[in-house]
Amino acid sequence: MNNIKSILNLSNYHIAKRDVIPWWQSYLIRVIAILVALVVCGVITIALTDLNPIEVYVTMFEGAFMTPRRVWFVLQNTAMLLCVALAVTPAFKMKFWNIGAEGQVLMGGFATAFCVIVFGEKLPTSVLIPVMVLTSIIAGAIWGLIPAIFKSIWNSNETLFTLMMNYIATQIVAYYSLEWSVPKGSGTPRILEKGMLPSLMGNDYLINILVVLAITIFMYIYLKYSKQGYEISVVGESENTARYIGVNVKKVINRTMILSGAICGIAGFLLVAGTDHSIKSDTAGGRGFTAIMVSWLAKFNPIIMILTSFLIVFLDRGASQISERFRLNDSFSDIITGIIIFFIIGCEFFINYTIKRVKTEGGENK
Repeated sequence: MNNIKSILNLSNYHIAKRDVIPWWQSYLIRVIAILVALVVCGVITIALTDLNPIEVYVTMFEGAFMTPRRVWFVLQNTAMLLCVALAVTPAFKMKFWNIGAEGQVLMGGFATAFCVIVFGEKLPTSVLIPVMVLTSIIAGAIWGLIPAIFKSIWNSNETLFTLMMNYIATQIVAYYSLEWSVPKGSGTPRILEKGMLPSLMGNDYLINILVVLAITIFMYIYLKYSKQGYEISVVGESENTARYIGVNVKKVINRTMILSGAICGIAGFLLVAGTDHSIKSDTAGGRGFTAIMVSWLAKFNPIIMILTSFLIVFLDRGASQISERFRLNDSFSDIITGIIIFFIIGCEFFINYTIKRVKTEGGENK
């Protein structure tokens, strides 16, 4: 009886940091978490809707891959989410909590639309597109640099600062969306016929995907093998240590946020010139916030981010198909998506930590 009480006594246990485990064990834990999540979702599906869970999962798959058009849509959305995740990763690795990717993407898209509207009739496409790219990069970089300057000089709270700048960017875009709407003030987005990215091998989104793939390779090399990537890691571990070994912390913060904002600017350019062909206050579509989860799930590894981005987009598209096929409201599909993501995130605990029994002074378990 005493042994049973001892086992049930949670005070006899403590959480300890786990040693590095083999890569296959960590992936096995993730696979088990996904399988358990599917079982839980199946039980909830039966309880709430009386639907066959297998049929629901097949519908999710069809929602993402049933037709070539859906496949390209998933790949395009994966690429755009991945692009924003790559943008925030250097800042997060440096422990600069950049919550402003949404605004930085919007400002990149706004700069792209501005170039089309102002210079669209004056410049040939071969000149206009490079101008759009350069302007979007500068706009995103400036939007990222502003909070970095305040952080490096006055040690301001970057989380609040970058978050508030999202609202400013949203209102700027909302104002000019009305100014540029057709007819003016109607709120109908103006279609930007000039400066559209051309189709490649018959696919409208292929350029977007290839650009993001190039950024992924660049970011992997930059973070893992470059001097700048090493400085980002050192500053993230300890600013005092970085200063001790001669790293200019202020310079690293500013440089990293310029890079982060610039890549967000490219994402804004791709969304406006390659996908939507218009600018709206919701052009970023919440990717600036979802990208944070993508980056953390991948542990700041750009290659793994391809998989995490794809998973999030697949779940979103599949959930939408569930709502459409079975005439359920969006809340049910959100429940399914939320449960799966919860298990995926929660399994990281078992990868990084273990639960051990506290031993007595004599060396025996309590």
